[in-house]
Amino acid sequence: MLNKEQLETLLSKCLDSDADFAEIFEEDTTSQSIQMLNGLVEEINQNNRSGIGVRIYKDCQTVYGYTNDLEMESLLAFVSSLKEAFGNIEKQIPIQLNEEIIENKHPVLIHPIEADLKDKVDLLKKAYRIAKHYDSRIFKVQTNLLSVCQNVQISNTEGKWVKDVRIRTRMPVSSYAKDKDQMQSGFEGPGASMGLEYFSDELIQNAASEASRVAIVNLEAKDCPSGKMPVIIDNGFGGVIFHEACGHALESSAVSKNQSIFTGKLGCQIASEKVTAIDDGTISNAWGSSNVDDEGNLQQRRVLIEKGILKSYMVDRLNGRRMHMNSTGSSRRQSYKYEPTSRMSNTFIQAGEDDFDEMFEGISRGLYAKKMGGGSVNPQTGEFNFAVNEGYLIENGKISYPVKGATLIGSGDKILMNIDRVGKDCKRAQGMCGASSGSIPTDVGQPAIRVSSITVGGTSHE
Repeated sequence: MLNKEQLETLLSKCLDSDADFAEIFEEDTTSQSIQMLNGLVEEINQNNRSGIGVRIYKDCQTVYGYTNDLEMESLLAFVSSLKEAFGNIEKQIPIQLNEEIIENKHPVLIHPIEADLKDKVDLLKKAYRIAKHYDSRIFKVQTNLLSVCQNVQISNTEGKWVKDVRIRTRMPVSSYAKDKDQMQSGFEGPGASMGLEYFSDELIQNAASEASRVAIVNLEAKDCPSGKMPVIIDNGFGGVIFHEACGHALESSAVSKNQSIFTGKLGCQIASEKVTAIDDGTISNAWGSSNVDDEGNLQQRRVLIEKGILKSYMVDRLNGRRMHMNSTGSSRRQSYKYEPTSRMSNTFIQAGEDDFDEMFEGISRGLYAKKMGGGSVNPQTGEFNFAVNEGYLIENGKISYPVKGATLIGSGDKILMNIDRVGKDCKRAQGMCGASSGSIPTDVGQPAIRVSSITVGGTSHE
């Protein structure tokens, strides 16, 4: 990492132009991946990424560049080439950095990269054995252990100077089941901003069993009927629908450019009164948490929707300028190679007061989406299409039989208004979110919710 004097020199050089602000993001990251197939280690990869990203502002215009050449002479030339976008004025404004000492809210007991390789392989073997022996029809199990240690240093021309260490680890488990000519799969991928202490015997047991359970259920599933119907979406990864169909439309990167269905709707009712939605980057040891965002601002707990009323957007510095709003600590990026923008952290619908069993009452025909998969969304219109990885037909208020091939089709604004039940059992699950500033770890979550009407795409047309 660059020292204080070097940073001050580079930042001052950035302002030898018509620019009014500059920021430096430094990164030194080590990543490790251990891949196992059917109990045998197939591949171990470890790599290091180091570099620096520089962004220079003039009002709402920016120029961004990055380099992994960290020699001071090269960096001075690099900064000089960037600032030329705003002219060349020898202002020689002195920059005085003041280091902020921040509290680490995400302690790690067993460093996942520095830990003994045998201990990590043993964790994967344990997950493999549990998944493989769940049922005789499980014929293949893939287990991975992914670990990251990211050291960052962020400084800017307002005097901010802050350092953070982000350590994360995750264990994706994929089980494959086969019966005659049919094959199905199941997946579970727990992760956290923790070390190897995260992988307790109970967590591994639950994750491995769940991956195999879903694969077996889907072997026995029938084709899903299509049409408009009530849908109950379970907790945990069910929150991916809110994340994709609504969350992205609440990021200032879309709102500031009038590319969101929620632009200009602060203070308006955009959801059922039962819906309160949070984006919280401060949750201790959560997968999507950090101590500071990627512009060096302290992470925050952001109430996005409160009892159906839109209360806040997720705002980064640049889009905050466009919207005349302060940053909400929502700026994130994959690495120094990406210019940051507003992104989610741990986003979830807050627990409500409805009992799970009562959600099924009055449904003559509907869908219980126990596990959601991936999908796509257009933030400008809110229209989405999501796969259901594990689903069940509801008939006469009761779960009938498992179905396959189901998709949920609709728009984010309508689904929010159609939520008429919110359960008490909020749970979060882990995923990776891709957008203009790269792929970042995020938690999604919710309690079980009921949507009174949504279009279900299926493989059966009854």
